[in-house]
Amino acid sequence: MNILQKTGMIGLGTALVLGLAVTSVPKDAAAGWEPRKPVEFVIMAGKGGGADKMARLMQTVIAKKKFASKPFTPINKPGGSGAEALVYLKQKTGDNHVIMVTLNSFYTTPLRQPGLGIDISTFTPIGRMAEDTFLLWVHSDTSIMNVGDFVKAAKAKGNKWIMAGTGKASEDNLLTDFLNKAYGLKMTYVPYKGGGKVAKELAGKNADSTVNNPSEQLGFYEAGKTRPLAAFTPTRLPLFKDAPTFKELGKDFVYFMQRSVVGAPGMSGEAAAYYQGVFKKVYDSAEWQKYMKKKSLQGDFLTGDALKAYWKNEKTIHRAMLKKMGEIK
Repeated sequence: MNILQKTGMIGLGTALVLGLAVTSVPKDAAAGWEPRKPVEFVIMAGKGGGADKMARLMQTVIAKKKFASKPFTPINKPGGSGAEALVYLKQKTGDNHVIMVTLNSFYTTPLRQPGLGIDISTFTPIGRMAEDTFLLWVHSDTSIMNVGDFVKAAKAKGNKWIMAGTGKASEDNLLTDFLNKAYGLKMTYVPYKGGGKVAKELAGKNADSTVNNPSEQLGFYEAGKTRPLAAFTPTRLPLFKDAPTFKELGKDFVYFMQRSVVGAPGMSGEAAAYYQGVFKKVYDSAEWQKYMKKKSLQGDFLTGDALKAYWKNEKTIHRAMLKKMGEIK
């Protein structure tokens, strides 16, 4: 989807890859190569979050549809806002049996921790499966019914207002920084390992708000425990029709999170083509399309050069956002 995103003077192109068509997957992608053993399916986030849920769904679809000749085994490596997973995959350079599910910490963690020596351009592009959406959430027991009420309550509580999120300087932290600056707030951001944990903190009233993805907060929302106030999307989400966008509310800010699969650096071209073929089949499956609709996921399948160009654009955007936060120079 070609959406121009803005934050102040920063062009936020999370959904923008202008002039680039989706790179086609070879028709005979599996020819000449197939995995010889189970494939490690690394998740650079904790259990119960959006990345974990999508990885386990993809694993299930691959097994059910017999899209691969060997099983894919999910392994969570959430340490250091994804640093653990990134370093692990780098150490597997040349390994055709290790792939990884990524989110936007794919950009922010290497920028914040240059000592890791991670160059994301060296990772093998397999497939962008979707772009996830974000909403601002509060507990349904509160009298907060809209963003105006939220701002009033958060201002009154000052730095005692807790915004729970996933990781330091992560997507949730970036959105909290935006809200603090846009509305003159002093919310305290508290990081946890995984969006599932974050959602539970709000549902348990241990946090005042979150900016969870729908896939993470949906169960509590359906149970009537949490309330969405506004979406960080260009248009309202069909699942949350009563939640306006921040753009509607006068804040021209849109933000998405990639849900992509990457291979280890130095993966062979034959192996890359094999995995690209597998995940294109997953993307086209009824199960994945149903999941995207149910969880308010958006975006087309990207692979190859188009996906690498997308990474380059997103890295530039996130570098500017981190500089604005004072996280990097």
